[in-house]
Amino acid sequence: MSQSRQILIEGYTPDSILTLPDAQIDAFIFTGEPLVLRAGSATILGEFRRGTDRITLELAQIDGGGEGVLPTLWRLSERYAQIHDLLYVEWVVHAINCARPNPKLRRVLIRRGFTIRDVPDFGEAYYYLHQVPNQES
Repeated sequence: MSQSRQILIEGYTPDSILTLPDAQIDAFIFTGEPLVLRAGSATILGEFRRGTDRITLELAQIDGGGEGVLPTLWRLSERYAQIHDLLYVEWVVHAINCARPNPKLRRVLIRRGFTIRDVPDFGEAYYYLHQVPNQES
């Protein structure tokens, strides 16, 4: 992942996260429980799950950021899915009824193809089911 300014996630580069053993990633990230993490200057409250054909990123709150945290998470999750032969990255972003809405985040989500919908088991949120391209693509 070449970037002019690398965004660290909990002190790790996206490339170094991809080299972690699966057991470590499962134990710390894909717990199915809410967790708080730092990505660049943002603090993110989210929940991350791995299924048989997808990973699901549910982002409940994002404070700060603005330097490209969402695109970094996009590339990282897509690359992770490719490495593990998963078909989709499912995004659920709860940015509909924020106390202090971030208009830039909303513009980025809409530009990437997210739509507002009532997502079963999640409620109303920005939603996108990203089909992961083959590694050869």
